[in-house]
Amino acid sequence: MKPLILIANDDGVFSPGIRAAAEAVIDFAEVLIVAPAKQQSGMGRSYPNSDDVGIIDFVELEVGGQKLTAYGVHGSPATAVSHAVLELAERQIDLCISGINYGENLGLCLTVSGTVGAALEAHSYGIPAIAVSLEASLESHFSGYHPEMDWRQCQRIIRQYAKRILAEGLPGDIALLNINIPIDAIEATPIELTTLSSQQYDYFIKPEQRDFSERYRLQYYIHIDHETLETNSDIACFAVRKHISVTPITWDLTAKTAYEV
Repeated sequence: MKPLILIANDDGVFSPGIRAAAEAVIDFAEVLIVAPAKQQSGMGRSYPNSDDVGIIDFVELEVGGQKLTAYGVHGSPATAVSHAVLELAERQIDLCISGINYGENLGLCLTVSGTVGAALEAHSYGIPAIAVSLEASLESHFSGYHPEMDWRQCQRIIRQYAKRILAEGLPGDIALLNINIPIDAIEATPIELTTLSSQQYDYFIKPEQRDFSERYRLQYYIHIDHETLETNSDIACFAVRKHISVTPITWDLTAKTAYEV
C-alpha cells in the first residue's frame, strides 16, 4: 500500500503551490489535499471562531494528469489539518507536506506562518511534517495573488525529504523540517542545515494617519542586521548566501538560561 501524504498550506486550496507539492509525490504516494478554502496566510496555529468555520467545500483539482477531490476547509491552516486527520483521512496519515508557500518563512516570523502552523498541527497528531516555502514577491504573500512560479526545485527537494522521512522518520525531538528555497535555486544550489535566527526578518511599517473605522492591513518590509546575524542561521543561509535552508524545528520553547523564582 502506498503511504498516505496530507498536503496542506495557508495560501488556500486553489493555490498553484499546493498542486505543485502534490505533483511532487503523487507517483509514490496517495495524496490527501486539505487546505483553507481561501487565503489564510499569517494565521500561525490559530483556531479562529468565524461564522462559517468548519464548512468543507469539495474541490476538483488536476494533479499530475489525475483528477482528485480536494477539500477546502473554512478556517485556518491548523483547522484544515485537524479536519483532515479527524474526518477526511480514511487511514493513518504517514506524512504532512505544508506548502509550497508563496514567500519565505524565516527567523522570528516563524510563529506567524500558517504554513508552519499547519505542519505543527499535523505533528501534534503524531504525523511527521515538512513546511516548504519558495521566495516570492511581497505582494503575493497575503493577497491571494498567485503569480506563475517555477516549482521544479521545490518539487525536487520535497521528493528528496518526503522519501527520506517516510523511510526513516524524524529523529529525536524534531517535529518538522522548515525548508526555504531561493527563487533562483538550481539543482547545484547547496542545501544547508540551519538554526532559526533570532532576528525578525519581516518588519511592520508604522501606518500614516488614517481612518480607524476603515479596514487596514499592516504593511511590512524585509530587513537584515548583518552585524548581528548568526552565520549558521536560516536567514544567513537563505538571504545572504542564497542557499536552500533546512531547519529542524522542535516544540520546546523553554529558555535554557538559568532563572530563579
